[in-house]
Amino acid sequence: MARCPWAGAPGTMRDYHDQEWGRPVSGESAYFERLTLEAFQSGLSWSTILAKRPAFREAFLGFDAERVAALDAADTERLMADARIVRNRRKIEAALTNAAATVALRSSGGLEALVLEHAPQAPPAPRHTGEQQTTSPESTALSKALKRHGYAFVGPTTMFALMEAVGVFDPHLLGCHRRGEVTQ
Repeated sequence: MARCPWAGAPGTMRDYHDQEWGRPVSGESAYFERLTLEAFQSGLSWSTILAKRPAFREAFLGFDAERVAALDAADTERLMADARIVRNRRKIEAALTNAAATVALRSSGGLEALVLEHAPQAPPAPRHTGEQQTTSPESTALSKALKRHGYAFVGPTTMFALMEAVGVFDPHLLGCHRRGEVTQ
């Protein structure tokens, strides 16, 4: 079966590719989770984050933005000591900052709506990995919009990965069995 090259071998990455990547999600916690995990992935492999995702979900209270926004300095230290997650102080602090920003954004339509507003008019349709993008004008605009709302660790590359992950557009290569399977 034809797949994007990074998902060729059986295991977690293939399962993620086949069952989750590029499929639309809905709800604040689903968007907040993906935004948080994409930020933690910065500089690391996605397989590392996937392996730690159950622990992230526990440590960050099911990605309930209100509950995460209520965490304090003692919680940051507790998270820094949790070997089951990525222990990077700046990323942990960004997750707490982003939780508060997500709660504040509710009055303006919410995180999900803001992300979806930045969907590309002409989604990419790469034939091979050499044509795949890592940023776009839309991911750059989303990054700037989120920063204006107080978010951290939301650069254009991270936001492009978020847009791929949550199915803002179909990220699969032409020829992949998943290409064209789901649309927003």
